[in-house]
Amino acid sequence: MTDSRTYGDEIAVVTVTYSPGETLDGFLDTLATATDRRVRVILADNGSTDGVPERAAAERDDVHFVPTGGNLGYGGGANRGVAELSEEYGWIVICNPDLEWRPGSLDELLAAAKRWPRGGCFGPLIREPDGSVYPSARLVPSLVRGAGHAVLGKVWPSNPWSRAYRQSETTITERTAGWLSGSCMFLRREAFDSTGGFDPRYFMYFEDVDLGERLGNAGWLNVYVPSAEIMHIGGHSTGKASARMLTEHHRSAYRYLADRHRGFVWAPLRVLIRAALAVRARLEIRSAGRR
Repeated sequence: MTDSRTYGDEIAVVTVTYSPGETLDGFLDTLATATDRRVRVILADNGSTDGVPERAAAERDDVHFVPTGGNLGYGGGANRGVAELSEEYGWIVICNPDLEWRPGSLDELLAAAKRWPRGGCFGPLIREPDGSVYPSARLVPSLVRGAGHAVLGKVWPSNPWSRAYRQSETTITERTAGWLSGSCMFLRREAFDSTGGFDPRYFMYFEDVDLGERLGNAGWLNVYVPSAEIMHIGGHSTGKASARMLTEHHRSAYRYLADRHRGFVWAPLRVLIRAALAVRARLEIRSAGRR
């Protein structure tokens, strides 16, 4: 471990905002039911223009508006929010503002952290607005599994590499995972520090995959806690995603795989992966434009 500081037992929630609209009120209202403990909320704002984060901070106790100074992306914004916290905060939730908490869900995550002393990151069960369960606890993508999912996941969703990677057929139970969805992560701050936080090179997407793998490499566990439950209002579908989001998704996928396969010997494979992802990105952007 690279950081020996001792933190307190207080909880802080860091959510990255970018003109969140009406979803932020639902997020904050339901957060009040998620735990009996007092929670400090940091709105790490990447340049909102709707005035909603500023209003929320002005009207609510323990909610603080922290401008990041620009659009730093999800990981960069989260890092900026965490840096705002004093050492009394030993537990950090990093999450999207477009989710709603089920009653007691944050207390469930804290209880799980006590059961897993080597747990560095804990993830709740995530439901879509239609009630379906999103596969948020996944394996670290190996070269074959990651490339297979990245290239074929959209055109052949039931391919064996995507099924294995997503762990969508695994029984819903408390267990360890390779990584957990960044839409809601409950982190031991000591563990977050040991990795240096999110890699800011990932503007959007794969920052959670990268962090989960680095936590594992540092000796921490990623633990799925389905007894804690949230609903992700925004959902994970790219059906309404912008061309920018789709482009960033594929760029991040390439960065993740390329970072782990450096050097001359892997150069032909990197070229192949980049080309395949570029084709997939163009197809998805074209498909999204027709909707």
